[in-house]
Amino acid sequence: MLAYRFRMDRLMPISFSDTKDHDEKEPRARELSRIAGLIRIALAVTLILLAVWLMKDVLAVVFASALMAVVLHGLARIVRRHVTFIPYQAAVALVTVVILLAVAGLVWSSGPAIGDQFIRLKQALVQQSGDLKSHLSGSTLGQMVLDHLPTAVGGNDATSGSLGSLGSGLAGSVTGILSSAFGVLGTLAVILIAGLYFALSPAIYIDGFLRLFPTQHRGSARTLLMAAGTTLWAWTAGQALDMLVVGILSGIGLSLIGVPLALALGVVAGLCNFIPYIGAIMGAVPAILLGLSMGTKEALFVAILYSVIQFFEGNVLAPLIQRRAVHMPPAVAILSQTVFSSILGIPGLILASPITAALLAMGDKATAPLEDEDQTKRDVGEIFEDQARKE
Repeated sequence: MLAYRFRMDRLMPISFSDTKDHDEKEPRARELSRIAGLIRIALAVTLILLAVWLMKDVLAVVFASALMAVVLHGLARIVRRHVTFIPYQAAVALVTVVILLAVAGLVWSSGPAIGDQFIRLKQALVQQSGDLKSHLSGSTLGQMVLDHLPTAVGGNDATSGSLGSLGSGLAGSVTGILSSAFGVLGTLAVILIAGLYFALSPAIYIDGFLRLFPTQHRGSARTLLMAAGTTLWAWTAGQALDMLVVGILSGIGLSLIGVPLALALGVVAGLCNFIPYIGAIMGAVPAILLGLSMGTKEALFVAILYSVIQFFEGNVLAPLIQRRAVHMPPAVAILSQTVFSSILGIPGLILASPITAALLAMGDKATAPLEDEDQTKRDVGEIFEDQARKE
């Protein structure tokens, strides 16, 4: 009997802790594990943001190259849709050659005239900005305006931060680009070459990026990347059409008013329209300044012209384009320009809209749709119950 008890004592584990204490430690361990997970996520997000901040210039070039690759890829797919026997790489090469020939033809035929107008435009803007500053300095109200304007646009406020970088795009965009043409051309060459290589073999780079994710998440990451690429192509195609229409209407309208350098101003208006909302102001400022050199009436006509064009673009052209492209809420577009310009500078201001469009597409793909999309509209008073039933 004693031997049996001895064997049972050896077989049965002896615990010196109470069962109640063990049950209390399990929720505490789960809570500590949850806190450790949150700390890891916060540390990862911090490291990512730090990497973005340190490599912001490189990331801007990489995204611009990817955007160029999306454009070439989309055009190549259109070619293959009509010419089915051509290989994909040959279609990309054909699209690239056609674009280069078109640019070369434009430079050969209209390049000297456009270059001459841009040089004259720079000189006229510098002179008109000086005259306007001298005129504002003669009055108390004008002096107050100058004190609150950043130095980049001829004001006296040297403490402006992100607004200063934005203001430099308003009046100094033309002169800044012309004065640093070699730097801009070098960056454009890198973007074009990298974008061409991305477009020639997109699967290699996409698969290489997907290998950074765990195996169980690669399918979802691929779906999000495809959604972002499709959205970028739709946004770029729609924005290119929008820029073309705005540039043509601006050039024709300015020539009818009699403003000099209408061709260069139309090109500036079209290029600036790549940046939604803020770009409209950036494109209008040089034309209004030249209008002021002719007289107050001409400047008023120019302001009315750009207002009408932007009204048409925002209420007629953009909705028609967005039906086939991508819809971006105005507040989101403006805030994204503020955020990305503060992080990436001028490149962030230029690329804010396509980056935001891609992020919105990925977020829309990654989240489930609302069951009742009209419920929020009813709650905030945008629509009434009877309107929701009719719709």
